[in-house]
Amino acid sequence: MKFVIDKAIPYISGVLEPYAEVAYLPADAITREDAADADILIIRTRTRCDRRLLEGSRVQLIATATIGFDHIDLEYCASHGIEVVTAQGCNAAGVLQWMGAALAALAADGGWAPQHKCLGIVGVGHVGGLVEQYARMWGFRVLRCDPPRQQREGGDFLPLEQVAAQADILTLHTPLDPSTRHMVDSRLIGTMRPDAVIINAARGEVADTAALRAAPQRLALDVWEDEPRIDRSLLGKAFIATPHIAGYSAQGKANATAAAVRAAARRFGLPLAQWYPPQASPVERRPISWEQMCGSIGRYFDIAAQTRALKAAPDAFEAMRNGYSLREEYF
Repeated sequence: MKFVIDKAIPYISGVLEPYAEVAYLPADAITREDAADADILIIRTRTRCDRRLLEGSRVQLIATATIGFDHIDLEYCASHGIEVVTAQGCNAAGVLQWMGAALAALAADGGWAPQHKCLGIVGVGHVGGLVEQYARMWGFRVLRCDPPRQQREGGDFLPLEQVAAQADILTLHTPLDPSTRHMVDSRLIGTMRPDAVIINAARGEVADTAALRAAPQRLALDVWEDEPRIDRSLLGKAFIATPHIAGYSAQGKANATAAAVRAAARRFGLPLAQWYPPQASPVERRPISWEQMCGSIGRYFDIAAQTRALKAAPDAFEAMRNGYSLREEYF
């Protein structure tokens, strides 16, 4: 067997070598020739898995150590018997803590408390659901938009336009697909309060760059269209700007790598069905007050320093992302 693995995936080195030939490659350097004799690809979002990469290969499984899957041509994979496994939910707590840091920074700058703000959550899955849980605990009034969940469950979900019109803070936690691409456009922004905040820690293409550049609202952005070649004007405008590292906690990365390894173990009968990186310690979710979170989050993640670093060196976006020192989860 042969496994081709994105070399930036942490904790995986040495784990699969007893069972297969393993090639570690840069994400953007994985070629059709590399995939041709591979049985498994273990990748991240920077490797586009489509006909150009996969045609004629013997790939049986693509395990992406990410929650997103818009970099994988699912239709092509399904028609060619290639199983696709994602790591859904792996980084939810990491994104939650990025959100905590972003909200704390916005509150400190604006002098407000959660009890006086309405938080609109668009996409209430693994990440958005955890954000909702803690936002309610912190005192925000919460409005939710999630059409797929509404269709399945009913409940008090609202249309996007209604949430956007009422929210002081609109935060995006959706996957990227045809229904969500450029969901936030100039028309939607026009329905929002000009003093509102737009937060995007989902996918850059969920929001239209030109519309964000022209928006009067404040912006907190972790994801960008055309990464890593991000729009400099949008970067300059954003109050918070980070290089797609919202979910980059030690535990989130460990969860993602474990999901990929376990998928390989299941597919090929390897004795790794319960494997988890020994370098990372799982963290039990616990309640934390707004005051406690605001007083402690800076010790774990200095979001202002990360923003300054990216604004000072936007060409280093990918290096910052790949070289990011994984932060520890603590709630």
